[in-house]
Amino acid sequence: MSGHSKWAQIKRQKGVADTRRGQLFTKLSREIVVAARQGGGNTETNFRLRLALQKARDNNMPLESIERAIKRGAGGTEGANLAEAIYEGYSPGGAAILLEAMTDNRNRTIAEIRNVFSRGGGSLGESGCVTWIFEPKGVITVEAMDAEELALYVIDAGAEDIKIIDGSLEIHTKLEDLEGLRKALEEKSLAIVSADVVMVPKSTVMLEEKEALQTLRLLDRLEELDEVQRVFTNADFPNSALEKYRSQA
Repeated sequence: MSGHSKWAQIKRQKGVADTRRGQLFTKLSREIVVAARQGGGNTETNFRLRLALQKARDNNMPLESIERAIKRGAGGTEGANLAEAIYEGYSPGGAAILLEAMTDNRNRTIAEIRNVFSRGGGSLGESGCVTWIFEPKGVITVEAMDAEELALYVIDAGAEDIKIIDGSLEIHTKLEDLEGLRKALEEKSLAIVSADVVMVPKSTVMLEEKEALQTLRLLDRLEELDEVQRVFTNADFPNSALEKYRSQA
């Protein structure tokens, strides 16, 4: 199981603190605005917008906020200065970290990211230094009473890979199969935790406990930056580090 999977699982178990929910909605709104600006407000023809809207609903974003974001993006003026950017770096111990950001000021954003990397014991790298380690996949996480039985069903439904994580099922699929597989799971009335396009690492790096804890905290701080949309890593963490991280949260 990749380090991102372990880290994401703990974050789901912790839940989203009320103080950070507003920041989450801001990031979701930004994704909707940019998706609508690039592909228009018609969800029938705009896959990225459909995905952004589903993520917003999954996170209980208010309907009024969702509709407002679509109108702002489709109108072509809101978010016109927002640019998507990829930043890459290394954790303590040398694991890869990949950031997806949306910013209207690249100089400010890169300065903030470099500062967090430096203070967290990592380093910001050059463009292209770690992107080759990751590949985009559709990833669906489902809460399942019988994960092993469900695993057989999703394999038949077209899943490429599955991982059972503390009773949940993490399903990997091709991007073009993501929507169809989600609908198949919804027809079985399963509790879908998330469904998204995720940068999955092709290989992982197991960290020592000290470096693992430093990396987990670094990932948290990077995610907390306003203009960072998502964070991915190929770090893998020993259970002892995960338990300490969970207890300190």
